[in-house]
Amino acid sequence: MTDTLQQLAKVLEERKSAAPDSSYVASLYHKGLDAILKKIGEEATETVMAAKDGEKDKIIYETADLWFHTLVLLAQQGLGPDDVLKELERRFGLSGLEEKASRKAD
Repeated sequence: MTDTLQQLAKVLEERKSAAPDSSYVASLYHKGLDAILKKIGEEATETVMAAKDGEKDKIIYETADLWFHTLVLLAQQGLGPDDVLKELERRFGLSGLEEKASRKAD
């Protein structure tokens, strides 16, 4: 599965230098951060609505859209899925309460 994330991250990185009219992602990059954040907000809302409806197929579909647009944001910011995976690995084995307490100490 991380291969899929890596492949997608590579494509998203390539789209950064593409003409805005050549792809959806290139057009998002061209529009800038606010457009990307707006899409993430829309997809997050649609994910919540799908979960409230309890339709598993819709939850998966909307979560995929949310993840995709989040990956666009990461690439736009010079980050990638490995950065997030490393943070998740750092948290692995910590209780949620311990992790939250460690943020207050920082």
